[in-house]
Amino acid sequence: MPSVPRVVVIGGGTGLSVMLRGLKKKPLDITAIVTVADDGGSSGVLRDELQIPPPGDIRNVMGSLSDAEPLLSQLLQYRFKQVDGLIGHPLGNLILAALSDITGDFVGAVRELSRVLAVRGRVLPAADIPIVLHAEMEDGTIVTGESKIPKAGGRIKRLSIEPEDVAPLPETVEALRRADAIVLGPGSLYTSIIPNLLVPDIAQAIVESNALKVFICNVMTQPGETDSYSVSDHINAIYDHIGRPIFDYVIVNNGAIPPEVEQKYSEEGAAPVALDMEDAERQGYQVIADELVYFHTYLRHDADKLSHHIYQLVESWMVRKR
Repeated sequence: MPSVPRVVVIGGGTGLSVMLRGLKKKPLDITAIVTVADDGGSSGVLRDELQIPPPGDIRNVMGSLSDAEPLLSQLLQYRFKQVDGLIGHPLGNLILAALSDITGDFVGAVRELSRVLAVRGRVLPAADIPIVLHAEMEDGTIVTGESKIPKAGGRIKRLSIEPEDVAPLPETVEALRRADAIVLGPGSLYTSIIPNLLVPDIAQAIVESNALKVFICNVMTQPGETDSYSVSDHINAIYDHIGRPIFDYVIVNNGAIPPEVEQKYSEEGAAPVALDMEDAERQGYQVIADELVYFHTYLRHDADKLSHHIYQLVESWMVRKR
């Protein structure tokens, strides 16, 4: 009986969680590597006060991969609204903080909560300590802190992390080495995706891997991060930080966005990512374009369609490897 393909997904934020809801329905062995650079909101408070990695993105990814009762997943996302000292904290963040104390480390907390939630696959933080993110802007200024970077109002030239030599979990490197496919995105380019690649051993493991490598491009630009960016701009930003091309395929949305929705996003400074697919193809990437956009309050990727494309690519890759 052929083994189930091993897929490692890397990122953070809402985009990654949405995609995983579709991907977990496929016969895949999934490992999610999640950024630990978040320093805003509840995650930032718990990170600063308890000296643990920020739990928010981890919580969202676990919720997406969970096979537990829907009520339990709702409980994980519940935010206190009227309790002094707890306002704004999702219950899942507090549970992870408590489990970190009980088990003695954050990774153990993630492992135990994953078991309780019947998480399909594994969820691993990119490192077991919080990472501080620095952005060098094109005007030479340095902005420190993940939550401050999009608010700086400039164009990002390069990111760096502190500590520079942070080590990833051994399980993270092993998952990348054994992967049949590695998927980056969707998510905030500079604050959810690239920070993972700045962990030296993670970048090296991706570069050295013979796995299929896929980049999921965002549907919309993000104010303060990717203003006026095209598909190839996203790819080039990753290239600039790693120093070489790493993707085999790039998946993009070519579906129309309703004018009223586009106007709503325009008022917030966001616009559809320009599809300069010919430029991407000239750089050697194979581009898959489809109507992948879904709108319900916010624009999101269609999780089922996106996961279908990823699964087809993985299946084809596995056939070629045999």
